[in-house]
Amino acid sequence: MTMATIRSTGTVVIDVDACKGCDLCVAACPVDVLVMTTDEVNVRGYPYPQLLPGCVGCKACSQICPDFVFQVYRFETPVEHEVSDPPPESSLESSEGVQ
Repeated sequence: MTMATIRSTGTVVIDVDACKGCDLCVAACPVDVLVMTTDEVNVRGYPYPQLLPGCVGCKACSQICPDFVFQVYRFETPVEHEVSDPPPESSLESSEGVQ
């Protein structure tokens, strides 16, 4: 098992129960930190996005979501997360330098 440190410069709060599972947010995320649930659904029966470490607070998910389920926050100081299964190198590289 490989350990890695991932920096987050932002985060999102997701209104899971308002989500219709359209998956647009996952496609829009430039750092690939949103994934749709595969074994859980919300109260309306839809899969919903979950946030992985590495969010940069870019607001792409918030801007594309037709149901306004995202609240985006930026950190003044980056937060570091220790993860056991790091995302692909492209995700790590693309999150560096985004402010």
